[in-house]
Amino acid sequence: MAAPSPLAPLKEPVFRRIWTTSLLANFGQLVLGVAVAWEMTRLTSSASMVALVQTAMMLPLMLVALPAGAIADMFDRRKVAMVGLGIAALFGSILSALAFFQLTSPWILLLFCSLIGSGVALYAPAWQSSIGEQVKPADVPAAIALGTVSYNIARSFGPALGGVLVLAAGVQTAFAFNALAYLPLIVAFFLWRRTQTTSRLPPERITRAMVSGARYAFHSTIIRTVLIRIFIFGVAGATATALAPLMAKDLLQGDASIYGILLGANGVGAVSGAVLINRMRANFSVETAATILAIAGGLCLIVMGVSRSLPLTCIGMFLVGGVSMLTISLFNIAVQISVPRWVTARAISLYTSSLTGGIAVGAWLWGVVANHWTVGNAIIASGLFMLALPLFGLFLRLPREITASTDMVSIANEPEVALPITMRSGPIVIEVEYRIAAENARPFYNAMLDIQNLQLRNGGFDWSLTRDIGDPTLWVERYHCPTWADYLRMRDRLTLADMAAHERVKSYMIEGESRRIRRSLERPFGSVRMNAETPDLLKDPVVYNGP
Repeated sequence: MAAPSPLAPLKEPVFRRIWTTSLLANFGQLVLGVAVAWEMTRLTSSASMVALVQTAMMLPLMLVALPAGAIADMFDRRKVAMVGLGIAALFGSILSALAFFQLTSPWILLLFCSLIGSGVALYAPAWQSSIGEQVKPADVPAAIALGTVSYNIARSFGPALGGVLVLAAGVQTAFAFNALAYLPLIVAFFLWRRTQTTSRLPPERITRAMVSGARYAFHSTIIRTVLIRIFIFGVAGATATALAPLMAKDLLQGDASIYGILLGANGVGAVSGAVLINRMRANFSVETAATILAIAGGLCLIVMGVSRSLPLTCIGMFLVGGVSMLTISLFNIAVQISVPRWVTARAISLYTSSLTGGIAVGAWLWGVVANHWTVGNAIIASGLFMLALPLFGLFLRLPREITASTDMVSIANEPEVALPITMRSGPIVIEVEYRIAAENARPFYNAMLDIQNLQLRNGGFDWSLTRDIGDPTLWVERYHCPTWADYLRMRDRLTLADMAAHERVKSYMIEGESRRIRRSLERPFGSVRMNAETPDLLKDPVVYNGP
C-alpha cells in the first residue's frame, strides 16, 4: 500500500485554512523574536540577557502548557484556541505601543515576551489536538508534520523579514506586525464549524484534569520516555537559535541582517528536513533515527562554534535546522499516535513543556557558559553534549513500532447502584476477583502488570493484586477512585488496546469462571444513620425552617 501523500491533509478546507493562516501567525512570532533579540543587544551587552530572550519566549510554553492542555481537553478546542490567540494579539499591541513611545527596557522586553508566549501556549495544544478532527485518520501523521512545517517555513523567511523590518522601520513596526499577524488565524478558527461531542459526564476541575494528564504520562512508558528525551534534546540544541544574535555579532562581525540570514538558513534546513519525515519513519525506528540525527547535529554545532565564515556557519545552521525538525516531528508523532483522544491535548502540552523547558534551560545554561568563556566555546560544548545523546537511548529506549490502538470504546453495561450516591461521592473502591489455575499463575501475574499501568494512567489509585492464602486460585485486583464521577470517567477512557489487555487477562481464567466486580463506597458517611434516633433522609426528609 502506497504511503499517504505528505500534502494530502491540505485537501481538507478547514485544515488548509487554519494551516495557511497559522503560517502568517508563525511569521509574526518569529519577527517578534528577531526584533526583541536585536533590541536586547542594543540595550545591553550581557550575553546572558540576550540568551534570556529565548528563555522568556519558551518558558510560558513550559509553565502554561499543562493547564492549557487540560482546558483544551475539557472545553471546545476551537474557542480555547481563539482566546489564546486573542491574548497574544493584545499583549503584542501593548508592546508595540510601549516601543513607539520608547518605554522599553530589557526587563520589559522579557516580560512581554512571556505574556505573548502565554497566549501562544494556550493556543498551541488546542490547535494540535484538534488536527485529528480536521483530517482523515490516515492523514493525521502527515498533518502533524505539516503543522511543524508551517512554523519552519516561517523560520526560513521570518527572521530575514524581521531583520529587514528592524533595519528599515524600527522595532516598533516589527512588534506591530507580530500583533496583527494573529488576527487572520483567529478568523480561521471562528469560521470552523466544529462538531462538539457532548460528554455524559460534567467536565473535570482544572486541577483534577491536570493531575489526570500528568498521571497518564507518568504511567505510560512511551510518553514518559519521549518527554525525558525531548527535554534533553532541547537543552543540547538551544544554542543554534538562542546564541544566533551573538554568532552574528561576535563571531561573524555582522548586523541584524546577518542574524536574519542565519535564522533563515536554519528555517530552510527545517523545511528541507520535513520532506524526509515520511522516509525516516518508513526506514528507521524512532530510536535509530534519533541516534543518527543527534550525531549529525552535534558535529554541525561543533563546526559552527569554530567557524568565522558566513557560508560555513549557514551550512551548519541549515543542517541543524533539519536535525531539529526531524527529531521534534518524529517524537511529536510518537506522542500523538500513542495516546487516546481524551488526553491528547494534555499529552501534547506535556510534550511542548518538555521541549520548550529544555530549550529555556539550555538557552540560560549556554548563555552562562558564553558569559564565562566565549560564544564559540558555548556552541562547541553544546555540540559535544548532543553527541552524547545516543547514550540516553541505552536506558530510555523507545519501541521500534507503536501499534496499540487508541480508538475509544464504550461499555454497554452500566454499574448497578443501590446507594443514593452522587458524582462527588467517594472514595470508590473497586475489587475484581479472578479464578486462575496454578499453572497459569505466572503468565496471569505478568499480564496483570499491564493492567496495573492501564488502571493507574486512566485514573485509578493505590492499585494492588492479592492472592487468597486459603484458596490459591482466587486473585483479587483492588484500586480506588477519588469520586464516583472519576470512576465513570475511567470507564469512558477505555481504548481498544485496553480492552485487548483485559481480554488477555481473562484468557488465563479457569474455564467456565467469570470475573466478579465489587464497587464499594469507602467510609460511607451520610449514606447510613449515625444511630437509631437519627432521621433517615431517604424516608424522612427534614425540612429546613431557618431564617
